[in-house]
Amino acid sequence: MARRRLGFWQWFAVGLVKPVMTVWTRRTWRGQDHLGGDGGVIIVANHISHADPLVSAHFIYDSGRWPQYLGKASVFRVPVVGWILHRCRQIPVERGSVDAVRSLDKLVAALDQGGAVVIYPEGTTTRQPELWPMKAKTGAARLALATGAPVVPMVMWGPERIFDPRTSRVNLRPRIPVTVVAGDPIDLSRWADAPPTRATLEEMTDTIMLRLRDMLAEIRGGTPPPLWERPARSSVRHEQQGDLA
Repeated sequence: MARRRLGFWQWFAVGLVKPVMTVWTRRTWRGQDHLGGDGGVIIVANHISHADPLVSAHFIYDSGRWPQYLGKASVFRVPVVGWILHRCRQIPVERGSVDAVRSLDKLVAALDQGGAVVIYPEGTTTRQPELWPMKAKTGAARLALATGAPVVPMVMWGPERIFDPRTSRVNLRPRIPVTVVAGDPIDLSRWADAPPTRATLEEMTDTIMLRLRDMLAEIRGGTPPPLWERPARSSVRHEQQGDLA
């Protein structure tokens, strides 16, 4: 398992976070076997709360993998904090910059080294009023096309009880129920040899998000709505930068 090769600061992070999450949450986990092995894997997840990374990291770590999240490059330049993030093998991403291409190279390198890269395709917590997935950016599709790495879907329901982005309220009571489910890799083979055109990337992205939406419906119940559309804005700049956020 990947965690056998962890360094000091990774073990430090585990010792800091895992005991807290063990007390804070009551967990229902399924599908961790889909994350097994040592090869590179792209984990795509729905994003409903700022608590998502803590919950998903606990799930991924206990599956035997070390999660590598994308973070704003500016955070990595903060003294001490950035140093620790680098030591914990997290990945800086230059958002809103032509340097986003370099960020793609870092992601490719992480996958080549057998990393478990976690991407929230929406790029932010969902703005859909009932916290269903919304239309996403194309970074995960672009990375899948560039590497051929398997794309494993992971959905969560319950982190919004820890921190609800609609009210900005934090719940500190113990044993909050959270459910995390990973599924079979998403079949993107029809695009395996396709050029990374905007149309191709958007088709792949919609396939990814519809899979996440339908998996989420299975654990939270209800009838999922169409993918929520963001307010219209220019997409030219994001296409040029790779939509890695």
